[in-house]
Amino acid sequence: MAVTISLVFLFGLVLFFLLRSHSLSAGAAFTAVMFGFFLASTGAAGPINDMAAAIVHAIPNP
Repeated sequence: MAVTISLVFLFGLVLFFLLRSHSLSAGAAFTAVMFGFFLASTGAAGPINDMAAAIVHAIPNP
């Protein structure tokens, strides 16, 4: 659960800065979609949360 809250904050912060800079690229669209999935907790949020957790666990800790 802590990973999900952190990712919501991260995607929200990135989306905020992308919207302020009027950046309408594919990266902005991806960030907005990911933020929406994590924030809304739709039926697709479960697999997305699992994928995000797997990516977080795959990153080696120094």
